[in-house]
Amino acid sequence: MEKAAKDYEIGEQAIDGLINELVNKIGNTETENLLRQILTTTVKLGKESGDRGDLKLVNNALKELRYSFKIFSPYRAVKKVIIFGSARSKSKSAEYKMSEDFSRKLSEKGYMIVTGGGPGVMEAGNKGAGSGKDFALNIRLPFEQKPNPYIDEKEKLINFKYFFTRKLVFVKETDATALFPGGFGTLDEGFEMITLVQTGKSRPRPIVLMEPKGSAYWATWMHFVKSQLAKKGFIKKDDLHLIHVAKSVDAAVKYIEDFYRVYHSIRYVAGLAVLRLKRQVSGKTLKMLNKEFKDILTSGEIRVSPPTVKEIQEGEFLNLPRLAMNFNMRDYGRLCEMIRVINRD
Repeated sequence: MEKAAKDYEIGEQAIDGLINELVNKIGNTETENLLRQILTTTVKLGKESGDRGDLKLVNNALKELRYSFKIFSPYRAVKKVIIFGSARSKSKSAEYKMSEDFSRKLSEKGYMIVTGGGPGVMEAGNKGAGSGKDFALNIRLPFEQKPNPYIDEKEKLINFKYFFTRKLVFVKETDATALFPGGFGTLDEGFEMITLVQTGKSRPRPIVLMEPKGSAYWATWMHFVKSQLAKKGFIKKDDLHLIHVAKSVDAAVKYIEDFYRVYHSIRYVAGLAVLRLKRQVSGKTLKMLNKEFKDILTSGEIRVSPPTVKEIQEGEFLNLPRLAMNFNMRDYGRLCEMIRVINRD
């Protein structure tokens, strides 16, 4: 048993014994330590909090997450793209048509589509997706956000009470982000997505700002970001590598596909950043990476690596080649730039 799990107890023999008995009855040896801690936390909540509101919040959040994981788990091997945009966009608007076309072309290439489930740009995303290739994560609001009629499989419609659980699932279960013009909600979701990648709380991913024909929405936004955030030092100029403006559906689809052309995934293990690749890069490219991106290393060099012990224990993509480096865990814009260089090999 892991020391942290063993030390995390109620401290009452009878209750701790019942928790252990229940965990043993579940019979999942791979996750028993985590299950024990979850049950222990639940009991601690019951003993420490008499606030019904606190317990309702935890209960609802846990139920929403559990159900979401159940729905998404059979599709974890399939790449998914989340579409954010205005719920108020009309069906004849440029962004609606662009979202529908974008979703259709991605689903034809094997991607699944995830939307917020409402009208407008979200509706267009579900409409364009192939049958059975989309999800909708709807938020229950007293106005505006009713599920759209283009969600083919109702079990893939998940209704959330809380924005924070919905956002967590958006990030956890998708591999790329497309932002269309929208209001406060769209900008909130976009800024949060960028911030999570910028701080390393989310894996590197393509974040595409979809600029419909005749629109200056993202051009105006980018001017603000460059002149007020980057120029004044509120963000690093390299953070601009986290985002990309696409003025056509084909350009956006290509940008997303290119991000995963060679790069597969990343894992941080014992101070190392391990990049799993679909094929090994050439010696020439590896030499160039060490020259161009040595500024993001704390020591050593970028090197070919076998799976780490932790990856072997967990059976994570053991057949894939790898690059490992002592990444500074800070310059994620540069890391995304490096991934794009790897994809050009």
